[in-house]
Amino acid sequence: MNFFRILLILFFLVFGNSVLADNHDSQNQDEEVPLNDPFAGSEASSGSSGTSMTVEDQEDENSLFKFKLVGLISGKENSYISLVDSGGEVKTLTIGQYLGKIKLIDLRLSEAIFEKEDKSYMIIDFNNSIRETNEY
Repeated sequence: MNFFRILLILFFLVFGNSVLADNHDSQNQDEEVPLNDPFAGSEASSGSSGTSMTVEDQEDENSLFKFKLVGLISGKENSYISLVDSGGEVKTLTIGQYLGKIKLIDLRLSEAIFEKEDKSYMIIDFNNSIRETNEY
């Protein structure tokens, strides 16, 4: 009988402490925690180096400036990239597919190369650095 009393006392002590611990955590839930935006990047550089976002790019929901490169897979037959927008929606493109008015034409180890309508190129890397060039 003493064994059951000791077991019952231990049971209440163990679960009694966990209830106090849970109650203690609920007091700290009112603190405001600052959120960081992974798409904000460096506010000073606007996430791009050397290129400025035009009004047309700001209005176009398929503008490369509204996406971040998050994945790149290159194989013998097919190559893919994954871009994510600020809402968390993922777009997966393969070589030759269009993102709005630009076409994915090539991949490198850590960047994707798009061709614009005027035959210039836009290159995005994993640091969300977007640059425009006449050749790649």
